[in-house]
Amino acid sequence: MEDEAPEAEVKPLGIRYIEYKRGSPISYKTYQAIVLSITFFAYLSYHTTRKTTSIVKSALDPQSSNLYTRRANPDHPSLKRKGWIPFNGPDGTALLGELDVSFLFVYAVGMYFSGHIGDRMDLRVFLTIGMVGTGIFTALFGIGYWANIHIFYYYLIVQMFAGLFQSTGWPSVIAVVGNWFGKKKRGLIMGVWNSHTSFGNIIGSIAASILLKYGWGWSMFVPGLLIILVALVVFLLLPVTPESVDAVLDDVHPKKTWEEMSREPLMKQKSVRHEPVGFLKAWKIPGVAPFALCLFFAKLVAYTFLYWLPFYISHTAINGRYLTDEESGNLSTLFDVGGVVGGILAGHISDRLDARAITAASFMYCSIPALFLYRSYGHISMTINIILMIITGVFVNGPYALITTAVSADLGTHSSLKGNARALATVTAIIDGTGSIGAAIGPLLTGYISAKSWSGVFTMLMVAALIAGLLLTRLVVAEVAEKIRGSGSEEVSRTTHDVHDV
Repeated sequence: MEDEAPEAEVKPLGIRYIEYKRGSPISYKTYQAIVLSITFFAYLSYHTTRKTTSIVKSALDPQSSNLYTRRANPDHPSLKRKGWIPFNGPDGTALLGELDVSFLFVYAVGMYFSGHIGDRMDLRVFLTIGMVGTGIFTALFGIGYWANIHIFYYYLIVQMFAGLFQSTGWPSVIAVVGNWFGKKKRGLIMGVWNSHTSFGNIIGSIAASILLKYGWGWSMFVPGLLIILVALVVFLLLPVTPESVDAVLDDVHPKKTWEEMSREPLMKQKSVRHEPVGFLKAWKIPGVAPFALCLFFAKLVAYTFLYWLPFYISHTAINGRYLTDEESGNLSTLFDVGGVVGGILAGHISDRLDARAITAASFMYCSIPALFLYRSYGHISMTINIILMIITGVFVNGPYALITTAVSADLGTHSSLKGNARALATVTAIIDGTGSIGAAIGPLLTGYISAKSWSGVFTMLMVAALIAGLLLTRLVVAEVAEKIRGSGSEEVSRTTHDVHDV
C-alpha cells in the first residue's frame, strides 16, 4: 500500500557544496563510499562514549566492595585507594551495576521508539539529534567530577538520558546503509563495516585509560565532545537514500551543470512511497522473532564483557601480578580486536554458505568452550590470557555483529514486504532492542554475582550462549534442509546433463 510522502529529505548542505565545486553530480559509488565512511565513524563515536563507563568504574570504585576480591586478595592494590562517593561504599559495585542497567534498559526501550520514528522522518536529522544528545549527557557525567557531585541519582538520571539518545544510533545507521547496498556480499561488507563497534570500544578504552590519570571526568568529557563534532559531519554530508540526492545506480545520470541543479526544488512535494511498516507487523516477518531472542542472550554475553572486562582483569592476578587500571583497560581492547575478526569472519562465512542462522548458531556454540578456557586458564600468563581473550572475542562478537547488521538488513527488506523498504529501521530496532534488554540484564546480574564468585559469572555467560544457539535451531534445520534440497537438485541436473551428452 502506498501513500503520498509528506516531504522528501533535503539534500545535505555539504553534498550541495561538493557538487557546486565539482560542477557535476557525485557518482553512485562515491555516494556509497561516503555512506560507509560517515556511518562507520558515527557509530564508532557512539561506542567510544559507551565504553568509557567501564574504564571509569575502576576509578569510582577502586576499593571494590566485592567480597570475593577482599577475601581472596586482601593485598590487592585497589583496596588502598579512595574512590568516589557514593561508589566507594559497601554497595559500590551494586550501584555501578544499577548505572549499567538503567542506561541499557532505557536504551532498549528507546530503541523500539527510535526505529518507529526513524522510518518516519529524515534519518540524517534524527541521527544528528541523537549524537548531540549522547555527547551532552556523556559530558555531564564527567562534569560531576569537577562539580564535586556525590549524589547517586545525578549519575543515574544522566545515564538514563544518555541511553535514550544512544538508542537513536543503530536503527539509523543500519537503515541508511541498507538503503544503499543490496543483499549481494552484504554479510562481508557489513562485517567489515561493523568493526566500528570494536574500534569504538578500543578507542574508548585507550582514550579513557590515558585520560584517567588526569581525573576520571576527562575520560567522559572528551568522548562526549568527540561525538558532537562527528554529528556535525553527519548533518552536513550524510545522504540518507539515493533518491534524496538524485543518485542513479551504474551512474546512468543525466549530465547536469551546477546552474541546472541549483534551479531544482530543494524538496520534492509529490514523491510517492510505501507506508512505514507497523511494529506488530514487523514482528511477524519470518525470522525476526527467533533472531531477536537469540540476540537477547548474545548481547547479554557481549555487553557483560563490554562493561565488566576491565574491572575483572584488574581484580584477577595474571601470573601472580595485578594490573593497574590503565593496563587493565588497554589489555581489554584485545577482546574487541577478536571482535573485529569475528564480525568479518561471520559475515564472510554466512555469505559463502548463504546461511545466516547456521553461522550465528555455530559461533555461539563455539563461544562456550572459549569462555570456559578463558576463565580457567587466562590467569596463568599474559600470553595465554591474550590468546584466549582474542579467541573469546571472535566467537562472542561474531554472531552479535552478524545479527545486528546483515541479518537485520535482510529481514528489513524481506520478500514478504513486497519491496517496501520502510521497515529497515523498525526491524533493526526490534532485533537490537530485544538484544539490548539482555545487554541490560547481563551487567546487572554480574554486579551481584561477581560479589560472590567470578566463576558464577562465567557460568551464567556459558548458559546464555547455549540458549542463544538453541533459539536458532528451527532456522538452522530449515537452512540445512534447503541446502540438502539444493544439492539434490544440482545432482539431478548434473546427471541429466551427462545423459544428454551420452
